[in-house]
Amino acid sequence: MFRQTVSQRVSLGPTVPSGVLAEPRAVLVDMDDTLFDHSLTCRAAIRALRREVPFLRQRPLDALWTDYRRLLDRGPSSTGSYRRRIERARKERWRRLALSCGRRLPPPAVAELSARYRSLYQAGRRPVAGARELLRRLHARATVVVVTNNEVAEQEEKVRFLGIGPYLDGLVVSEAVGASKPDRRIFEVALSAAGAQPTRAVMLGDSWRSDVQGALGVGVRPVWFNRFGAPRPDGAAVPELRTLRPARASERIVLPRAPPGPDRRAGSTRWL
Repeated sequence: MFRQTVSQRVSLGPTVPSGVLAEPRAVLVDMDDTLFDHSLTCRAAIRALRREVPFLRQRPLDALWTDYRRLLDRGPSSTGSYRRRIERARKERWRRLALSCGRRLPPPAVAELSARYRSLYQAGRRPVAGARELLRRLHARATVVVVTNNEVAEQEEKVRFLGIGPYLDGLVVSEAVGASKPDRRIFEVALSAAGAQPTRAVMLGDSWRSDVQGALGVGVRPVWFNRFGAPRPDGAAVPELRTLRPARASERIVLPRAPPGPDRRAGSTRWL
């Protein structure tokens, strides 16, 4: 089972000598839309809610889903406890979505709409296809730490729901750390939990901003999980996965093995 959720730093492992390219010893993994299928669960819940609430049918499902994702990306406010900020953000999303359908709802009706959506979301949860098998293979070769934005209780429950506890060595959650991806502080805590230097770690995640740019900001090699085929936001040379299956092929992208022999090629760069 994974260790307790991490909120404090521990000492890092030994530094890799300059000029050495080492096989990663730690894998940092995002939770939502990398292991847990957040997007398709959200869309299914919106579709079900739209069948129940007539005024939501004033707009196509695709339009509601696009606006929901845009509002979700804004994140919670910066005031109040984390739980209250999350609850306010959830209600605000549905207040705005209702307004986009021509309905100005009073606060009790907004709360009811948000709660019903949440119930439908919880009932339809699912893992990302191939996530559990990939974690099993990665954990056999490296320390695996989930680093994720959200509430501690919710992300711990997702670990149990997905049945991935045996393949995790740590869980680093923004609520516990007090910083969200792409802030370098949450990556530093995750590296500490993994006992690895940035040069000995890799980050697997779906968000270009939070996971890819966040990892690059602390010197960790990212792998972009782009299962919906989004255009690459910039020219960064980042490995890309469109699916986690088959697990063996995905493992080779996330944890490439160092070639045999003391030297990778002629010159000063070596593999350990």
